[in-house]
Amino acid sequence: MKTPLPPAIVLPKLPPIQREFVFTDDDFDRIRRFIHQRAGIALNPSKKDMVYGRLVRRIRALQLPSFTAYLERLFSERGGEELEHFVNALTTNLTYFFREEHHFPILADHLRSRSSEVSIWCCAASTGEEPYSLAMTALEAASNGARQNVSIVATDLDTNVLRVGAEGIYGAEAINKLAPGMASRYFDRLDDLRWRAKPALRQMIRFQQLNLVDTQWSVRGPFDAIFCRNVMIYFDRDTQLAVLRRFAPLLKPDGLLFVGHSENFYHATDLFRLRGKTVYERVSKA
Repeated sequence: MKTPLPPAIVLPKLPPIQREFVFTDDDFDRIRRFIHQRAGIALNPSKKDMVYGRLVRRIRALQLPSFTAYLERLFSERGGEELEHFVNALTTNLTYFFREEHHFPILADHLRSRSSEVSIWCCAASTGEEPYSLAMTALEAASNGARQNVSIVATDLDTNVLRVGAEGIYGAEAINKLAPGMASRYFDRLDDLRWRAKPALRQMIRFQQLNLVDTQWSVRGPFDAIFCRNVMIYFDRDTQLAVLRRFAPLLKPDGLLFVGHSENFYHATDLFRLRGKTVYERVSKA
């Protein structure tokens, strides 16, 4: 005799999410098209809740009744301050000192082989931890015999994070993750909670706003290295190729392109070839 199966468990149907403001699929589609046009960011459909959470603060601040009203205001301005708030809200700025640390010994070896004038472009500077990590790497390489004048251009789409980077002030939690001795060598302690990058470090870096999908860039090569890490993952393939085609002539013939751990450019083998783990070099043109 078979043991009867227990009755099926029927889960109660969850009520729909109650949002403060109406956010329709049409609103989301308009946002997706606009951020792709303005910043190259390709938002997939699963990002709808994230977009709501990041933009709802602007709707409250402007005292608007809906996302539709917000978009009408955004599009009617044709740029200006609200466009800056919009782009800043939808860009991701996760960063910390010496992120993806395997890149920095490679950069140090690369710098030791260079001439006295070295130029590096950090394309996604965020709040500055990455360009300051590049500057510390350059100074550490110099202490081992490579005497160079190193300049770093640090760009980002988000103007808010650029201001943080230019200030060079970081909390103790971030500074404490540095290797022993680096904090005292490269940062001045302001108080129990804050440290500031020393003048010698700050003077190596120039922070400026730049949009990688703009038709004109405010940077000039040639660069010994370009760091564009964890940016291309937000671009579709066509946008990636367009940016890579513009990177190639900005690198010196033996310059290096450093990218993020989840990025690869097998579709751009005519431009770059893999040199090491997520490090690329230019393909020489006959």
